[in-house]
Amino acid sequence: MRSELIQATELLRRNTPEAVEEAIGLLQNTVYSFSMKICGHPEDAEDTMQEVLYRSLEHLAKIQDPQALAVWLYTVTRNRCWRMRRKPAHAPSQTFSLDELMPDAAELGRLLEDAAESPEGNLLHAEQHHLLHQAVLRIPVQLRIVLVLHDMEELTTEQVAQILDLQPGTVRVRLHRARLSVRNEMNRIVERAPAPSDCGKPFRMKSKRIAPKSGQRPAECRELFLNLSEYLDGKVEPRTCDQMRKHIEACPACVVFLRDLRGAIDRCRSLEVPCDPAVALRLRSILTQEYLRLLGMPSTEILSVVL
Repeated sequence: MRSELIQATELLRRNTPEAVEEAIGLLQNTVYSFSMKICGHPEDAEDTMQEVLYRSLEHLAKIQDPQALAVWLYTVTRNRCWRMRRKPAHAPSQTFSLDELMPDAAELGRLLEDAAESPEGNLLHAEQHHLLHQAVLRIPVQLRIVLVLHDMEELTTEQVAQILDLQPGTVRVRLHRARLSVRNEMNRIVERAPAPSDCGKPFRMKSKRIAPKSGQRPAECRELFLNLSEYLDGKVEPRTCDQMRKHIEACPACVVFLRDLRGAIDRCRSLEVPCDPAVALRLRSILTQEYLRLLGMPSTEILSVVL
């Protein structure tokens, strides 16, 4: 769970104008960033931020547990995003099977070559988070929201399942598909993106086949690839984990693919989409004033916060 939600809960307990204003600012950032990762449209994200937080004011003082706040806030925001969601311009026309999302032998070969020449050559730089955002928006929305909630908003599998009304096992399956899908989209975008102005060399080309045909990857690696997310998240039984580790250590192709997938996950976890500061400040002032009014604080004390 995001530290901002823990901090916001603690601040709201203080019931002081300064603490309330800071808490609402943290909640604004959370709702806006989550909305942008799902819908991708600033106007929709701003509208969602305003509506969700305004409707939440009377409930915030009653929520004492940060986990309860997280589940409730993301559920309300998800529902609002669902109503406002527009189909992205580059939305996929089909959802690839899990087998099709796995690398074939040719791609594994290219990953091995890249690792030998330049281990860091494929990393996205901080100034290119917008390219990562594009990749996230290009994967199917059912996968995207699981990826955003789990890897970006730092919720547990159980919390994601509660928000989306899914079984935890379904969440895990969708999460693995989402990670593989966003990895493929990131590779596709990186292929086409020019090198940043402050970088001495261009991005290294990766596989151009985004949906490899099944049956082309090494057969002994297939089962491991299907369970890599469970392995990375420490959700594999110790005995199975040891077997997977032994295979990985003896298989250079699995080593480089695991590294590539882990890099995609780490980049997703670092993605933030901040709101325009001027918009955020105006809304925060209005919301702070309204929240303090609901608490019955004197208007002079309210005005001292927002003016």
